[in-house]
Amino acid sequence: MQLTPSMQDFILHWGEMGTRWGLNRSVAQILALLHISADPLTAEDIATTLNLARSNVSTGLKELQTWRLIRITRQLGDRRDYFTTMSDIFDMVETVIEVRREREFEPTLNALRDIQGQAEQDETPAEVRTRMAETYETLQALDDWYAELSALPRATQLSLIKIGAKIGSIVGDKPKKPKKKKKDRPED
Repeated sequence: MQLTPSMQDFILHWGEMGTRWGLNRSVAQILALLHISADPLTAEDIATTLNLARSNVSTGLKELQTWRLIRITRQLGDRRDYFTTMSDIFDMVETVIEVRREREFEPTLNALRDIQGQAEQDETPAEVRTRMAETYETLQALDDWYAELSALPRATQLSLIKIGAKIGSIVGDKPKKPKKKKKDRPED
């Protein structure tokens, strides 16, 4: 696969963003390549295109499978695995959110629920128990909100995203615009 400069920039930027999201740079670059590729790619294709070690690509592909972001396909007469990803970025984002929810958010809710029960039994001060309860209730409300939104039809979700920035004006609270910083002027 021959990469144009804009394709290279897309992949490089996705790699940088991936590190901020907690992914290895190479893993994020593999995902970006698969996302923009018109056809499924083999691990060898990926390694050659991105100039990565084959072992690095294999590890990255396994990680992307645990995130449920790629699929393996096969072709008649070919023993190699071909990899592809979701073509719809909304599906990809939804999958990442769901996996992170399962890995990070649900265990936190469960732990907070257990800790609250434990705090009721030991000598945890009332104000600390109250803070723990507020934390749990807020996170549970966010999780419930997410569950309701994710159950909506795609068209409704997209409509909500489009009006999301305007919600403040609908409910009467306009978000404050960040103040522009004045450039320091050299003194005369």
